[in-house]
Amino acid sequence: MQSDGVGHRSGPFATAAAMARATHLEPTLAVTTVAVLLAVTAGVPAGRTVLVGIAVLAGQASIGWCNDWLDADRDRAVGRTDKPVVQGVVTPTLLRRATAAAVVVAVVTSLALGLVPGLLLLVLVASGLAYDAGLKRTALSPLPYLTGFGALPAGVVAAAPGSPGAPWWLIAAGAALGGAAHVANVAPDVDDDLATGVRGLPHRVGAVPSAVTGAVLLGAATLLLVLGPPGPPGVLGLLACAFAAPAVVVAALAGSRRGRRLAFPAVLLLTVLDVALLLAGGAAIT
Repeated sequence: MQSDGVGHRSGPFATAAAMARATHLEPTLAVTTVAVLLAVTAGVPAGRTVLVGIAVLAGQASIGWCNDWLDADRDRAVGRTDKPVVQGVVTPTLLRRATAAAVVVAVVTSLALGLVPGLLLLVLVASGLAYDAGLKRTALSPLPYLTGFGALPAGVVAAAPGSPGAPWWLIAAGAALGGAAHVANVAPDVDDDLATGVRGLPHRVGAVPSAVTGAVLLGAATLLLVLGPPGPPGVLGLLACAFAAPAVVVAALAGSRRGRRLAFPAVLLLTVLDVALLLAGGAAIT
């Protein structure tokens, strides 16, 4: 194993670990987990559920790798030493090739589920790549999150036998969670973004209004998941609301310097928890 000249060691294991981190591992695993849980809830057969997991994992990996590849120079300029490409463990060329390979896997596995679920799942991939490629620098920066995460549950549910349509409240909850995730994801990097010319919608409207909007969207998503299914909410639904309250408060704190790095983990955790409770509560989503 050799030194890469910047205080890190290179080798196959170090490279593999760095590539895993470059996927933006926490959100990648969270989104994949949510997709698999939704597939189980929708009654997608086991083999097709595995395909859903692979398709979403590959798509999310491609988005993360593309982000670090395209932003390599910008990350170096602002000293993002948490980034593997800045550390010198991986190269932009490797990230570019990995992006292309992951997109191929995502396309093949998504379309193996059928045309309708495949295209819906690929909306999430295309949205994320469009965000990386430039939409994050515009006032339309929330659009990829809203469309991508709205399409995700629709694609997963369509993978069930008979290609059913997802209920409106599930699609709306996905879009709301996507909007909240966008604000929370941007919050920790606002200063670096502004220094390198990235001005998405949260940058333009300001930290506090963006954080409040993100918190409202996060709370709305939970209410949609709890109140959307037919019938009165059960004990698990009320439990989801109880867990949502502190997460919404943390999301609102994304407008402050101290709260910026807590908001995104709170959104991810609440998203996975809400879907797990949806599954445990036996809600019908087909």
